[in-house]
Amino acid sequence: MCAVEYYTYDEYVTWEGNWEMIEGVPLAMAPAPMISHQVLAGNILFEFKKNIQSCKNCLVFGEADWKINDDTVVKPDVVLICNETNDAYMTKAPEIIVEVISKSTAKRDEKTKFKLYQDEQVKYYVIVYPSDLKAKVYKLVEGVYVKQGDFLNESYDFDESLCPVSVDFGAVFEAMRDV
Repeated sequence: MCAVEYYTYDEYVTWEGNWEMIEGVPLAMAPAPMISHQVLAGNILFEFKKNIQSCKNCLVFGEADWKINDDTVVKPDVVLICNETNDAYMTKAPEIIVEVISKSTAKRDEKTKFKLYQDEQVKYYVIVYPSDLKAKVYKLVEGVYVKQGDFLNESYDFDESLCPVSVDFGAVFEAMRDV
């Protein structure tokens, strides 16, 4: 018989290194992401930032803790969040979450986090595939994610966010096309 230890947020904050925790189970994050991962996350963050400059209710940033409850804490690659009042960590569902796939986290991002973000009512979930230079965009419709498409060069308007934004995926992927 194998016992799995259960942890809480109070224990999580004492850990060294880069971790997430889902339903009390610690999940080590990959070592420093590859350059393509960082470039793509940065390009998406830039696309969001240039769109929300006049919106005073929303912020966009990367790699911050989202404390969903006492036993679940995740660190999305890029988030757009509105009306957050806590400065230590996110406490409410972001409007948009972007995860850039790494080989070691693909299953977690495509299955576990997909369900978690859907259950937590994140309006949009974007999964970016660096090896394919492709983004899959999902929109929450009546509590279920509906795929909006695969984006290579197209733009997508996240029009149901408090601060509507548009992402030009052609611009996001441009720097990586010739690498």
